[in-house]
Amino acid sequence: MGRREQREQIFKLLFRVEFHDREDMPEQLILFFEEDDLEVMEAERLYITGKCDRIMDRLAEIDGLLNEKTEKWTTDRMGRAELTILRLAVYEILFDEDVPTGVAINEAVELAKKFGQDGAGAFVNGILARFADKG
Repeated sequence: MGRREQREQIFKLLFRVEFHDREDMPEQLILFFEEDDLEVMEAERLYITGKCDRIMDRLAEIDGLLNEKTEKWTTDRMGRAELTILRLAVYEILFDEDVPTGVAINEAVELAKKFGQDGAGAFVNGILARFADKG
């Protein structure tokens, strides 16, 4: 499984946060890997769950940063798919030294085109451009 597919699985797992309490996530994690019949090596499973956990630990901080950077949009007004994609990308831009900013933005735009509403790619790109300078 390549990084793009791993990122997509992280997005799908992180998306469940919108529908379940944090304390339910361990059970959701088990269901996630069983339901999708994912053939995932243990190292990939650890990478996916580890990164998802690190993002969830920073959700309040990431949402606060998103709310600061957006004009006329707050996290509670965003579509759930778009918000999840933005959370993942902002985490990668600001806190994951292994992911170059350009890669995080490009991958987020691709996820938005695949899973978001019409125009989501441009929406995500516009917001993430504000994080590109990490300031």
